[in-house]
Amino acid sequence: MTGMMKICTYPDPVLRAKAEVVKTVDDDLLALIKGMGETMYAAPGIGLAANQIGSLKRVLIYDLNPRINGRKLSVIINPEIVQREGEIVYEEACLSVIDYSAEVKRHARVKVTGYDQNEKPVDIEAEDLLAICLQHEIDHLNGRLFIDHISTLKRALYKKKIQKMLRKEND
Repeated sequence: MTGMMKICTYPDPVLRAKAEVVKTVDDDLLALIKGMGETMYAAPGIGLAANQIGSLKRVLIYDLNPRINGRKLSVIINPEIVQREGEIVYEEACLSVIDYSAEVKRHARVKVTGYDQNEKPVDIEAEDLLAICLQHEIDHLNGRLFIDHISTLKRALYKKKIQKMLRKEND
């Protein structure tokens, strides 16, 4: 399962499924995390949730500086937002929502808990881009996409664009 994985794109139903709590860190999970890392860096992206590669495990990875030497992949298993405050609007895009970005309103600061691939507790107080990234990836684990945070009209226009692209591919 290591190496590049296929990133599922909207409207794939796996993106709407809620990921299941991880009970044990085993070799399969470590292989999944390794493959997710390779896939995210190659994409390139700054975050990836397991749903995006078709696995319904509550795992997310991120690296806010993926193009800088000394990459530092961070992993959170069973992430949970335990505190949130403030508001920030940021232009978001997604590896699973192709050819689209939009301004999304999120919490400016969040506290996220979970554990890492070594089963050590993770407790992050994040703000700005890290807060946005964590909320975006945790949304994925809950079956939500950033386009769920935009207006109904903008979402409808995007859906129409994707349906048109899919019809062209199938012709």
